[in-house]
Amino acid sequence: MNKPVLISGGTLVDPNQNLNRPGRILILDGRVASIDPADGDLPAQYDTIEAGGCLVAPGLVDLGVELREPGFEEDETIFSGSQAALAGGYTSILATASTYPVIDSHAAVEFVRQKAAQASGAKIHVIGCLSKGQKGEQMAQLGLLSEAGAVAFSDAPRAIHSDALLKRALEYCRMLNRPIFDRPEIPEMAAGGVMHEGQVSLVLGLKGLPTEAEDLAVARDVRLAEATDGRLHVGPVSTMGAVDMLRRVKSRGVVVTASVCPHNLMQSDRLMRTYESRYKVHPPLRSPNHVATLCQAVKDKTIDAIQSGHMPRSREKMMNDLDESPFGVSSLETSFATAATALVRSGILDWVELIDRMSTRPAEIAGIDGGTLTVGSPADVVVIDPNAGWKVDPGKFQSTCISTPFEGMELIGRIQKTLVDGLVRYDAAIPV
Repeated sequence: MNKPVLISGGTLVDPNQNLNRPGRILILDGRVASIDPADGDLPAQYDTIEAGGCLVAPGLVDLGVELREPGFEEDETIFSGSQAALAGGYTSILATASTYPVIDSHAAVEFVRQKAAQASGAKIHVIGCLSKGQKGEQMAQLGLLSEAGAVAFSDAPRAIHSDALLKRALEYCRMLNRPIFDRPEIPEMAAGGVMHEGQVSLVLGLKGLPTEAEDLAVARDVRLAEATDGRLHVGPVSTMGAVDMLRRVKSRGVVVTASVCPHNLMQSDRLMRTYESRYKVHPPLRSPNHVATLCQAVKDKTIDAIQSGHMPRSREKMMNDLDESPFGVSSLETSFATAATALVRSGILDWVELIDRMSTRPAEIAGIDGGTLTVGSPADVVVIDPNAGWKVDPGKFQSTCISTPFEGMELIGRIQKTLVDGLVRYDAAIPV
């Protein structure tokens, strides 16, 4: 049994309860026991976490993280990825099937869940393959994957190419009450692309990833979601065209959700002029007009959530020439601060809205416990110093991957503590 914990002195931020005020939380047996308990209601013994000057919020939730184990442990392991998540304020992450073998069987789901339990880091939920072997031909055994514990289905980072497959899966998953995630892209149009197709790619002589490859895929996705009334999440998105399509269908009442990566909210394709592989991310860094549109879409909820886009690749792989390097980024540990710097410091969002996009809404989309400090909910909590500025040093990352487009940048918003089920599993004051 966990020792009771009282978090006091901070500002409680919970979009689910419209909380944004000073207060304290009592945690008992791994769950939120009460908000602002009276002194007489406190247990005889308890630990205290002083959160003066900090935000106390529900732990962050990520809708798509590549953990790469089994098969690509040189890029990331379940242990290192879960520890990186904690350092970034995440208490729950959804692991994609970018492994070898891919996660298209009961045994594969169970392997990840067992390794996650041993890691004692952030909670790891499994995204099962939508198609067998991620080949995009036959639907995987979604019912068995769901029984094994998969919370969603996707072929990410591969796009779902077959229209017929996606339609059947959306219809089938209505019975399972599980969402389908699609990374929208037309593979034939994007093949061989290195960066955003535009003026910068033309000047640099690099093959581009056209916006139309994403726009057309989003149009297909949302139309099928409307036709089937299925649970569909598209993302991460990165184009003005995708935002326009999402805004239109949402205005008609179509239930579809979308996400964006923090780096697509802050950086543009102009950085590719350095030819450095750390800027080679997917979706690619787009032009400034796309960046501005994405930020506004997060503000007006056309884009529902912000996800890290964590795509770890080993140092050796990222040391190749730009054309030869894979798309990759280590972003779990910088996502919150990046989003805070891009959106809160600029006045586009406030702290409550940011927590909503990175915790409350992602938990709702995934259909998992989390994203709230409601009494009785799991005590998955993050303590954030909103005023702390810090310089990104990938040498201090918990992740195996150290490739980041934010190396050396000053960001705001420092994760001080991350609690999972009432246990402090990350403390910035304790050197690793």
